[in-house]
Amino acid sequence: MKQSKLNAPHPRSTAGFAQPAGCGGAKQCFAKPRLRPLPGAGLLVGSLRSIIVGRSRARFALICLLTSLASSLALAGVKIEHWIAPSGAKVYFVETRVLPILDVQLDFAAGSVFAPEAKAGLAGLTQGLLEAGAADLDEEHIAGRLVDIGARLGGGVDSDRASVSLRTLSSRPERESALDLLRTVLSAPTFPQSVLEREKGRTIASIREAETRPDAIAAKRFAAAIYPGHPYGVSPTVDSVAAVSREDLVEFHRRHYGAKGAIVSIIGDVSRAEAEAIARRLTEALPPGGAELVPPPVTKPQRGTIKIAHPAAQSHVHIGLPAIRRSDADYFPLLVGNYTLGGGGFVSRLMKEVREKRGYAYSVYSYIAPRKLEGPFEIGLQTKREQVGDALKVVDEVLTGYIAQGPTPKELAAAKKNLVDGFALRMDSNAKLLGYLSAIGFYGLPLTYLDDFPAKVKAVTAEQIRAAFVRHVKAENLVTVVVAAD
Repeated sequence: MKQSKLNAPHPRSTAGFAQPAGCGGAKQCFAKPRLRPLPGAGLLVGSLRSIIVGRSRARFALICLLTSLASSLALAGVKIEHWIAPSGAKVYFVETRVLPILDVQLDFAAGSVFAPEAKAGLAGLTQGLLEAGAADLDEEHIAGRLVDIGARLGGGVDSDRASVSLRTLSSRPERESALDLLRTVLSAPTFPQSVLEREKGRTIASIREAETRPDAIAAKRFAAAIYPGHPYGVSPTVDSVAAVSREDLVEFHRRHYGAKGAIVSIIGDVSRAEAEAIARRLTEALPPGGAELVPPPVTKPQRGTIKIAHPAAQSHVHIGLPAIRRSDADYFPLLVGNYTLGGGGFVSRLMKEVREKRGYAYSVYSYIAPRKLEGPFEIGLQTKREQVGDALKVVDEVLTGYIAQGPTPKELAAAKKNLVDGFALRMDSNAKLLGYLSAIGFYGLPLTYLDDFPAKVKAVTAEQIRAAFVRHVKAENLVTVVVAAD
């Protein structure tokens, strides 16, 4: 089961913008957008178009080549068009003629938060088995057709959403075949019983293996501790996966993969009219529901420490709490502030104090991962069992001091420079930009998010950072989990 990880800059974040996210959401149509290629890119595109011939493996190799070349072509002046399809699906579109490629992604409110606790794992199994059979096609036929047309299906599941994505050549024969297959997979999955049993067996084996690892134990117990009684804190178990039936998958798909709740993101070598036809085609056969699916409210935990016995030589430590929604106005102050605290690697305070000055840990980090509801703020590290108490004391001192005082002018300037200068590298290909489009749509962010990002980061002040941490990282709600504790 694939888990998407969003939110710049830390790679472990889950709902912001390494696979993207801002605030609010205008729903309007904009003038026809285009991405402008570098000078001379037209000659490259003409050459690439001239070689889009040959059989399936040649096509597939060409897509791989185009994917690698895409990162070398600058994307500038990103404009996002938005409209509502006749089915009720929300559509986000960027036209770019830089490369003969089309990327499409559909997102649904079908994350793990919507599965009942007794059947945790249902969301991942549903998404994972979409390609296992659809209409009159079995998984071998689906895989074979993808190879024949040189296309690629992907996707994943996180706490809030499930996604299905397609990458294909934009030439009409390949594009039409790929879109037909995607439509079939989305609207007519068969969820074969034999494949379900196979995947349940694999998932159960993975769960049993994870139950022996201190890092996996710590992550699971930490989620349960900071989200008491909430689906965000529930992890699949052997029993919950074993309890999932084919009928459960059919019903979950019917309820959560509906057209009215779908977010369709399209980027590539097609026109607005073609994009409208694509969105209509992909969503008109989906179940009619899917709208207004919202997780239950989050309750903040009480401060506490949980120690779990394990024979590992290193203690695994997680400290945190539910902090912020993706739509919260404090997103940018927390994003910038977290870079200095623990998200900036060797330049962060936690790294300097815990590792460089005292040698308590090889790595220590912090991240903020906003979701539809309050996503986690977390500090994590590994240290020797005998010095875990000392390490925790240093972490507490650093965090308390940072909340009270905020970053220094030098720290703030460095954080802003890194986030702004690195932003272009996080959207230098169609695939990366697709992640931003889907997050903008799913989290209701402004259509100008990409243009606004540098200015929003630069506008953050030290006082805003301090105030945001005071509001969202409260000592009375911090939970500490230590696996392999004495």
